[in-house]
Amino acid sequence: MEKRSLGTSEVKITPILMGTWQAGKRMWVGIEDADSIKTIRAAYEAGITTIDTAEAYGEGHSERIVAEALSDVRTHVEYATKVFANHLKYEQVIEACDRSLTNLKTDYIDLYQIHWPSGAFNSEIVLIEETMKALNLLKEQGKIRAIGVSNFSGVQLAEAASYGRIDSLQPPYSLFWRQVEQDALPYCIENNISILAYSPLAQGLLTGRFAVGHKFDPTDNRAKNKLFQGENFERAQQALEKLRPIAFVHNCTLAQLALAWLIAQPQTNAIAGGRYPEQARDNALAAQIKLSIAELAEIDAIGRIVTDYLDDNQIMWD
Repeated sequence: MEKRSLGTSEVKITPILMGTWQAGKRMWVGIEDADSIKTIRAAYEAGITTIDTAEAYGEGHSERIVAEALSDVRTHVEYATKVFANHLKYEQVIEACDRSLTNLKTDYIDLYQIHWPSGAFNSEIVLIEETMKALNLLKEQGKIRAIGVSNFSGVQLAEAASYGRIDSLQPPYSLFWRQVEQDALPYCIENNISILAYSPLAQGLLTGRFAVGHKFDPTDNRAKNKLFQGENFERAQQALEKLRPIAFVHNCTLAQLALAWLIAQPQTNAIAGGRYPEQARDNALAAQIKLSIAELAEIDAIGRIVTDYLDDNQIMWD
């Protein structure tokens, strides 16, 4: 898989990244460590060398699973992890980074990201200047190679960038969830900041596996996902039916088609998770699909069957 530059940094990433939220187990149902390890390894063997995780995914459990899967090939992969909103004071950032380094069994992190802006989830308000000061020091020390932010608005992103180089933004972004296009994406294009889209398959909705009437376990985070509820879900089913013929032409799945469309957007890469190895291998194949300008426009229009009815709130969950 041909790699791309991460912002203006020296880090190179694959356009499809392996997402490992589920490997942390918390807020997911039926996840087994052995499956997670095999899946992450399968992603690597299929050409996905960039792995996204976070300290908040199972309080470091996901990071430890990543290390178990890939420590022997560390020099051939890129680790992206995150510091949570409750650890954004100067010393807390330093300590959190050291914990992540230990969990990942490495002496450097390729991309270190602020997971949520200060104040999220009732966290203490910390000035972005203080957090960035710590991140800049970690970068100078060689503990991290690039700095990114996640779930930041365009205004928040620009403020963070005034205190140091930001090379990536990680927003929720998919064919069915596109608020970032009107908010931060223009700023990212202008300033050469890479987009790392999370939930690129709308938490599985774009796979076409979930029929009308599907009920999630109440502890599954998707039970509160706005796209799986009411008219949003019905519109998604209509859109999926219109996408099926295009997927058929390319002999690919709906999921692969959605990923291929997404990574064809300006400066955009997709973080795709998976429970099982075959899912990781299927995700990797999306990078080989070449969509014409006409097909990209047609898919864009189909996606708007869903997105035209959504508000500007970038949070996917009620």
